[in-house]
Amino acid sequence: MQKRIKLLSAAVIIFSAACGQKSSEQETSQKHPVIEGWKTLDDRNYAIQYPEEWALQQNGLAGTRFILLSALTSPQDQFRENVTLLSEDLTGQNMDLDKYASMSEEQIKTMITNCNIVESKRVDSGNGPYQKEVYSGDQGIYKLKFEQYYWVIDNKAYVLTLTAEKDHFDEYKNIGEKILDSFYLKNN
Repeated sequence: MQKRIKLLSAAVIIFSAACGQKSSEQETSQKHPVIEGWKTLDDRNYAIQYPEEWALQQNGLAGTRFILLSALTSPQDQFRENVTLLSEDLTGQNMDLDKYASMSEEQIKTMITNCNIVESKRVDSGNGPYQKEVYSGDQGIYKLKFEQYYWVIDNKAYVLTLTAEKDHFDEYKNIGEKILDSFYLKNN
């Protein structure tokens, strides 16, 4: 449980990451065609595509597998919208997707100031079932909105999150969801 709290805490810390590793632009499978003009991060367990102008960080900041950062839009812009992936070993915790999603939602409510859960639903996709959570709240000086996908597969949880300033979320929603939807787990 302590590890679970650390994982969610890491997700909360990442929202403020500002500013890579190897990217591949080859098609990784017939099921997941390359998006023209985008880069591909191809890991042994997963792959994801992202726009060339977004920066990739794989430094393990706050337990992340990667952080994709949008460009700043002006000198006054202080926040880089981002997509992050965290993973957690659930061995011995008897945790399925329902239980993981329920625990995560409760932790979100306690860790995000002024939390408002906008959407919580199960999605079945070619990438296996996942839980989609959309919520908003405050982190320090930032008013943020999050779109988060959870998978639990073979005793491992994957948490993929789009984070944007609440007032700019709609500007990033389409590109953010395109990035989120390009993610796939290879052994699924």
